[in-house]
Amino acid sequence: MSATRFEQRRIHGEAGFTIVELLVASLIMIAITGAIFSLMNPARGAFAVQPQVSDVQQRLRVGIDTIQKDLVMAGAGTYAGPIAGSLNNFMAPVMPYKAFGDAPLSSGPGTGSISVNPSDPELGIYFRDDAISLMYVPPTPSQTTIASPMPQPSAELKVNPQPNCPPAPQAQLCGFDVGDRLIIYDQTGNWDVFNVTEVQDAAAHLQHRRQTFSAAYAIGANVTAIRTASYYHYEDPANEVYQLRYFDGWDTDLPVVDNVVDLKFQYFGNPLPPMRTNIPLADPAGPWTTYGPKPPEVGATYAGWPAGENCTFQVVGGQQVPRLAVIGAGGIGQVEITPAMLGDGPWCPEPGKVSRFDADLLRVQRVRVTIRVQAADPSMRGPAGVLFAKGGTATDGKRFVPDQEISFDISPRNMNLGR
Repeated sequence: MSATRFEQRRIHGEAGFTIVELLVASLIMIAITGAIFSLMNPARGAFAVQPQVSDVQQRLRVGIDTIQKDLVMAGAGTYAGPIAGSLNNFMAPVMPYKAFGDAPLSSGPGTGSISVNPSDPELGIYFRDDAISLMYVPPTPSQTTIASPMPQPSAELKVNPQPNCPPAPQAQLCGFDVGDRLIIYDQTGNWDVFNVTEVQDAAAHLQHRRQTFSAAYAIGANVTAIRTASYYHYEDPANEVYQLRYFDGWDTDLPVVDNVVDLKFQYFGNPLPPMRTNIPLADPAGPWTTYGPKPPEVGATYAGWPAGENCTFQVVGGQQVPRLAVIGAGGIGQVEITPAMLGDGPWCPEPGKVSRFDADLLRVQRVRVTIRVQAADPSMRGPAGVLFAKGGTATDGKRFVPDQEISFDISPRNMNLGR
């Protein structure tokens, strides 16, 4: 019996797809799938890149915070005792090299611009644009003066009791204890750093970095607890090590941030030289100058200088006048203190001393820091050039994590007092 019209229609509807229809459907599905994967691939790359970006930014923050917290304190001096005030009134609390240690003026590993004093190579490094050293007196009651002369060599310290000094168990030693880091300095700009190795009834025995002092210190020279620090750039390309490092001025030298591929310091400050105030040089407290160490009385002599002169003042026509020149346009505002200025002298407190510094460092009021950090993973860095200081293996721009660089200025508050 023949099928009815309804049954024929039902059989025809269950016949399925033709080959042409299957091919068209497959092409549509492939196109849609490809589009989906093309959208997912950049997301996958971003997922891999973002942790590296965050890591670079975090390293920048650590580097900035570490340098800033010490540099802003540079120059803080004693706030008790007969001679209180910024260290900038006596010495240079900021120096553009690695200033402390067994080889206090050596450059150490690094890639920065380094200059050596051509007139006296034994003085070593006087400028390094990727290193900075600083000193400051921390909050401490251990601030006093010496009670007996400190000749060369000497390892015994006797101090005068001051109202701020806490009592020691056996004698009045102003709270000094074994392991303390101290600085002794005088009004002429001499300074030396010590460690206290022993405390006895009437004296604190000191360990000095070198066998002799930079000067013989008379009764009344300041002695106080001190913080010293050096920050510098270290490179070891063979092992792909690039670091911002910290040296405490004695025996601790540690990395602060890895993958720092560039570190630079620039200096800005007072265009006017130190000038005499109207306070007589015989006055015990001062300040005798607008900044910098006290000159001798006219007719008196400091070692290495003619009568009445020091590194910042000379005698002309019987009067003490500035030895340094006015720099910049009319002596207004702050000016850059160039590397050439920081290595040509005059030297304080006198030429040839290991603890000497260029008198132009006394001008410093502001430091500009530039730090550049790269991604730790080489697969996120492309060829060396504008985006990358040190090349990597990445070939796809979607996986690039460019180096990040930042510059910031710090004005140490204690080096700007009264200026």
